[in-house]
Amino acid sequence: MFAVIKTGGRQFRVAPDDVLEIGKIAGEVGTIVQLGEVLVVGGDTPVLGAPLVAGASVAAEVLDHKRGPKVIAFKKRRRKNSKRKRGYRDEITVIRVTEILTDGKAPTVGPRPKKAKTETKAAEAA
Repeated sequence: MFAVIKTGGRQFRVAPDDVLEIGKIAGEVGTIVQLGEVLVVGGDTPVLGAPLVAGASVAAEVLDHKRGPKVIAFKKRRRKNSKRKRGYRDEITVIRVTEILTDGKAPTVGPRPKKAKTETKAAEAA
């Protein structure tokens, strides 16, 4: 089963356990968020929205908040001794899709437990 969602002005085709980098959304790291703008729900019988699929949503776990790559906007006007350099970095949220929900259902899968840090190999060998 897959879905096409819209978030941050972009569209993504997602399936369970997909990891995406999307524009920043509200939510603490490790919590489950619901993305409600579902355009298509696919599978055995695909459902197309007009423009959205009624009652459909995608549940996702927030993995990280970070910043994207640096983008430089450099403008130069030749022979005018005029130039301008500006840059920015987008705010990005990394999410993992946990499940695709239809008919207004609530998420059933919670966030994954964090792995415990293992001791060093030298300590394990001893």
